[in-house]
Amino acid sequence: MNKVFVSSIRERDQLESVFLVKDKIMAMAKNGKPYMTLRLMDKSGEIEGRVWDNVDELSATFDKDDFIAIRCKATVYLGKMQLIISELFRVPEHQVTLADFLPESERAIEEMERELATLVESFADPHLKGLMKAFFDDPALMSLYRVAPAAKGMHHVYLGGLLEHSLSVARLVDAIIPLYTGLNRDLLVAGALLHDVGKVREMTYLRSFDYTDEGKLLGHITIGVEMLQERIASLPGFPTDLAMLLKHMLLSHHGQYEYGSPKRPKTLEATILNYLDDLDSKINGIRTHIRKEAESQSRWTSYHRLYDRYYYKEGYFPDGEAEELREEPALPEPAALAPPAEPPAERRREEPKKGFRNNPFEQLQGKNLDLF
Repeated sequence: MNKVFVSSIRERDQLESVFLVKDKIMAMAKNGKPYMTLRLMDKSGEIEGRVWDNVDELSATFDKDDFIAIRCKATVYLGKMQLIISELFRVPEHQVTLADFLPESERAIEEMERELATLVESFADPHLKGLMKAFFDDPALMSLYRVAPAAKGMHHVYLGGLLEHSLSVARLVDAIIPLYTGLNRDLLVAGALLHDVGKVREMTYLRSFDYTDEGKLLGHITIGVEMLQERIASLPGFPTDLAMLLKHMLLSHHGQYEYGSPKRPKTLEATILNYLDDLDSKINGIRTHIRKEAESQSRWTSYHRLYDRYYYKEGYFPDGEAEELREEPALPEPAALAPPAEPPAERRREEPKKGFRNNPFEQLQGKNLDLF
C-alpha cells in the first residue's frame, strides 16, 4: 500500500493509506447510532476521520497510538478536510516506516546541535558555562533534548521542536543585547536554553505527542527547576545568587499566574525571557496555522480558536507555495465555543482569555496587588 500523505489529500479523493491514530473518540449521533471520530496524522500534518458504520466492531480492533490502514473518501465539511472511512485495520509497527508519521523540524538536528555547542562555548561566565556543559554534555539528556517537541499543540509541535525553539530564543537574546546596556547576556542565554528543559520528561513523543504522568502531575516548569538544582548541586562553588536568578527565570517564564507561571518575572532578564519566549512561540504557531491552509484559495485562514482571530495570508508564500488567492467576503466571527478539556500540564500561556494579548497591567484592574 503506497503512503498518501495528509498534505496531498484533496477533496473527493478516494484513497487507501496508513496513518497514525493521534486520538480516538466514540460518540452518539442524534438518531442514537454510534459513530467514531479519529484524529489521524503523519509527518505532513493531521486530518479528521469519521467512521459511521460497524463502529463497535472496528473500534475493538485498534487503540490510540496504533497505526491503521484505511479505505476512505475525502470531503470538505465546514471548511475542513475530513475522511469518511469505510474500512480499516490495524497495521503492526514493523510494517511501517516510522519517519513517515511524526513531523520533524525543517532544520537538521545535527546542524542545531552544532549551533548549541557554539553557544555553550560562547559563555564568558565560567559558572554558567560549566552548568551548560553539565546539561548538554550528558548523552542521556541530549538524546531527549535534541528530538523532543516544544509542546503538544501550541507551537513547535514536531521532533526537534524544543531544540529549535530554545535556539531561536537564544538568537533573539543576542539580537537585543546590543540595544540595551547592563543586561547579563550569559544569564539570558542560559535561561533561553533551559527554560523548557523539563519538557524532555513532561512529554512523550515516540508515537503521537502526549503528556507523561510526571508531566501531568508536576509540569515542565517544576521538572525543569528540579533538573537545574540537580546539576547545580554537582558543581562545587556555584554561586547561590546566580542559582537563584536562573531558577527564577524558569519559574517565571510564562509571565502570569493564570498562564501557569508559579512566579511573575521580577528581574529584567526574567522579563525579557518571558517576552522573547512568547514572541517565538506565537510566531511559530501563527506560521504553522497559515501553512496548514496553503492550498486554500481564500486570502484568510480559518478561525484560530486559541488566538481568537483569522489571519491574512496574502503574500505569505513568496516561493509559490500557495495557489493564486481570490477575493472572498469577510468571514463572520464564530459562535463562542466552550473550551475543551485538557490535562493540567497543558501550557496555557498561548490561550489568553480575551484574545491575543500580553498586557500585564490588565491583570491589576479590580484585584489586590500581590507584589511578591
